[in-house]
Amino acid sequence: MALHHDLSLWQKVLLGILCFPFLPIYLCVYCLCLKEDDKENDLEKGRQDTSAHAGKAQTQQKLSSKKLSIRNKGHTGDAQIKPKRNSLKLSFRNKGNQEAASIVPKDKDIKFPVINKGFQNDEESNNVKNGQYDNNNHLQEKKKRKDIYARTFKYPWDKSCLKSLPLDLKTFEKLDNYSSKVIGKGSIETLVKELLRDVSTDLGKTRAIWIWICHHIEYDIVGYKNEHLRSSDPKDVFKTRKGVCAGYSSLFEHMCSIAGVQCKTVSGYGKGMSYQVGQNITEDSSHAWNMVYLEGGWHLLDSTWGTGTCNNNIFSFKYNEFYFLTHPALFIEDHLPENSDCQLLEPRISQKHFEQIVYRTPYFYNLGLLFSEPDTVIIETVKGMASIVIESSSRVLYLFDLNETEKTGFVRLMECKATFFIYPEKTGKHKLNIYAKSHDSEGDYHCVLSYVVDCKSIDTSMKIPKCLRIPAGPSWLSEKAGLFQPSHPDPIIYTKNGSFTISFTVKQDLSLFCTLNSDDLQMTSEMQHRHIFQTQKEESVEFKVRLPQSGTFVLSVNIKDKNSEVYTSRCNYLVICSNPGVRWPEFPLTYSDWAKHYDLVEPLDGILPKNSNVFFKLQIPDVAGVTVDRKDSFPLTLNNQGYWEGTARTDDCKELYVTVNYKEQPKKRMYVLQYQVQ
Repeated sequence: MALHHDLSLWQKVLLGILCFPFLPIYLCVYCLCLKEDDKENDLEKGRQDTSAHAGKAQTQQKLSSKKLSIRNKGHTGDAQIKPKRNSLKLSFRNKGNQEAASIVPKDKDIKFPVINKGFQNDEESNNVKNGQYDNNNHLQEKKKRKDIYARTFKYPWDKSCLKSLPLDLKTFEKLDNYSSKVIGKGSIETLVKELLRDVSTDLGKTRAIWIWICHHIEYDIVGYKNEHLRSSDPKDVFKTRKGVCAGYSSLFEHMCSIAGVQCKTVSGYGKGMSYQVGQNITEDSSHAWNMVYLEGGWHLLDSTWGTGTCNNNIFSFKYNEFYFLTHPALFIEDHLPENSDCQLLEPRISQKHFEQIVYRTPYFYNLGLLFSEPDTVIIETVKGMASIVIESSSRVLYLFDLNETEKTGFVRLMECKATFFIYPEKTGKHKLNIYAKSHDSEGDYHCVLSYVVDCKSIDTSMKIPKCLRIPAGPSWLSEKAGLFQPSHPDPIIYTKNGSFTISFTVKQDLSLFCTLNSDDLQMTSEMQHRHIFQTQKEESVEFKVRLPQSGTFVLSVNIKDKNSEVYTSRCNYLVICSNPGVRWPEFPLTYSDWAKHYDLVEPLDGILPKNSNVFFKLQIPDVAGVTVDRKDSFPLTLNNQGYWEGTARTDDCKELYVTVNYKEQPKKRMYVLQYQVQ
């Protein structure tokens, strides 16, 4: 029994007076207790409401339909989706992602999984449907999501794989072929159902949606130029089959949500159609792409750039595999998200670094190119020269131009490496484009790199002849053609006296000849050949070269094997002679009977002095005799070393000839050399 029941009336009054000062404290404690009780009741009620969620949803089906909106931060407007009759309205909102996903089943036989961008897996989503989702579980999953989102890729690229997931593209061939041919009539939901009829994995679903968009949605050039004429609503893009980047990404995200694949739209900056090499970012977000959650992590893709290209305001479908699940360290080179978390990189890249990094096009990596240096888009010349190095995983052919028309430089090509030497003819900034293609391709060259060359001074000593072809010097191309072990491995030959000899080891059944060209001197066809003297034996070839004057020349080695009908230039040297006193005469004229294995030791001058004794020494094997002829003859003698030797006079003649007598026809003389007498 309580104490106050045993007290008399006056005792109760006295007790009340004594306890009255403590009344506010009692009231505060009482209110706090009531508040805690209310929290427990609300939590229990929430659990009961979640458990009864499915039953309530059935009741809601009989109510009037309401609009379901998909909020997309990267789009200019919201996409409105109206549920059809007997549809089930399920909408989950994740404040952390600021996005909402809606699921609208159309027919009883279509069972699209419920997807919430806030949920990281199907288990969490199922817990919500079954009423098993509580606050503690939510906190654990939120921490788990934070850890998963923190999974990043290393920068710079490790040169291992172009993709963020290891993929065997051959396994997608059947799916790609099917998805690209689906017409997509009716609604987007019907299209997704048709695309995924034989697909069970999230990766396969993502691939099917990607392929369909890349083969059916055309870039809206008119809408790109006029924002009032474009729409990023996925239904509009699907209906018109046209869109800009925001339309591509919104349609991709919407189709993924229907398919049960977590997807986000990412807004940021892209080095796309309007990008100028070396420019800084001065505008707001200019591009949109997507992130998808696959196999425990987020991955990047850009269906806009995977679809085709725009040239001269004309769009062309040209599928580009590079932008599907691209490795983030490569994706960052032309995609900078507003939210740095979406880089998926460690360390993250700043806007300044993004602006300064060189622009490598997708063709760069598609061709197997691995690395280029320098990594900055602007190159300053050193003593009038800028150099670029490119490494590749296989053999690649290159071209380049400066300011679209100039070719003031040369390329040294090695097995899996190319070095570009650029010599601008004017100071200032110049745009350099480098093009490439596979060595076994018959197709066109594609731009792989673009730089801005900032020339502070000009190297006046280096003049690049227009006739210099790429590559310069010996390369894997010359080896492939049959030229090995060059005596001069460097592409530039410096000569003081204007005379030098180059040699190669060659494979059998190879025909060669050499030509000399220059922009400084008008070279006639005879001059191109008469300043080079060739000697070829079974496994080697030698070219003696004498320059007609000082200057810069191009020495081209032309090759033809037994299966070819035409000669092809396969090795080009840049020859530089700064000695103004150089004036070498031509070599003697050779006739068709001068065999490639014959060797002329002397005289090498094609012009002989008048009224002089001239000593001759030649190696001409397997002949009956060798004679120097004018009005009379001077037979040469064969010595023990296999050389024909002798002296002839140059009196009373303008020409002097060397003839041979073959063993089969000892009385018949054949002309092999001609000299002029002055």
